[in-house]
Amino acid sequence: MTITQLYYVLAVAENQNFTKAAEKCFVTQPTLSMQIQKLEDQLDVQIFDRSKKPIELTDVGKKIVTQARNIVNESYRIQDIVDQQKGFIGGEFKLGIIPTIMPTLLPMFLKAFIKKHPKVKLKIEELTTEEIIARIKDGHLDAAIAATPLEDDTIRERVLYFEPFVSYIPEGHRLHNNKKIDASDLDINDMLLLEDGHCFRDGVINLCKAFKDHSDDNFQLESGSIETLIKLSNEGLGMTLLPYLHTLEVHDKEKKNLHYFNEPAPAREVSIIYHKSELKMQIIEALQDVISGIIRGAIAFQNVQIISPLPR
Repeated sequence: MTITQLYYVLAVAENQNFTKAAEKCFVTQPTLSMQIQKLEDQLDVQIFDRSKKPIELTDVGKKIVTQARNIVNESYRIQDIVDQQKGFIGGEFKLGIIPTIMPTLLPMFLKAFIKKHPKVKLKIEELTTEEIIARIKDGHLDAAIAATPLEDDTIRERVLYFEPFVSYIPEGHRLHNNKKIDASDLDINDMLLLEDGHCFRDGVINLCKAFKDHSDDNFQLESGSIETLIKLSNEGLGMTLLPYLHTLEVHDKEKKNLHYFNEPAPAREVSIIYHKSELKMQIIEALQDVISGIIRGAIAFQNVQIISPLPR
């Protein structure tokens, strides 16, 4: 049994096709098939049910894939140990970012990080929290930036900052003339929300339900982007809540619609998250250092404070 054979097994399990798996592994299909067949012969089991289209894992194959993923991930640790010993910060790094953080935070830190760590090749994807967790567990992401806590034993979290909510309340709304508001003023029945799959939406719902008892989720309207929520709010369809960094991009003529919460303001925790195996920690720590430094020093906050904890 070899690491290469296990790597091929994982590729086939992911792609459910030998040809596609071979292309991903940069080998010929006969080579990949032969190595997997050797492994099956050695173990005296069938890992894949080749009669199914697409190919499926057998019951024992599912267990083997789970263990193979652990072994392959651990094999990467050897190079990781060497890199850390040498102080090397470089190589490919796959980073996921949730949609309500990506548009504002990424432009703030990306250029600074690339300049400071030019040997790191970042591959960045915008993904929902659910997709991020699945990909971290499968080894398809090295880390991600998401709202926490996630309460998942396989995921480690390092808090980057706490980002307050800011209300966006258009003219004519019952709360528009309030200089500041309390969370108890919110009514989920006139709240514009992001569609399902966005953790920011869940945070807003939880905030509202903490003060009002709503027995259903029959909202007026849901959208896929915060920018759309602002436009719909301007049309008088309701109010919405924004993460603080999004308010920095609100047009000057719309700033009158921004209403801050009385202290202590409700906020979301934003963290860099990664697998408990803690691979590529030198890059994770480098990202944390750059992002936390920017959050602490590069933004002029008004009426509100984003708290960035000291690096661990």
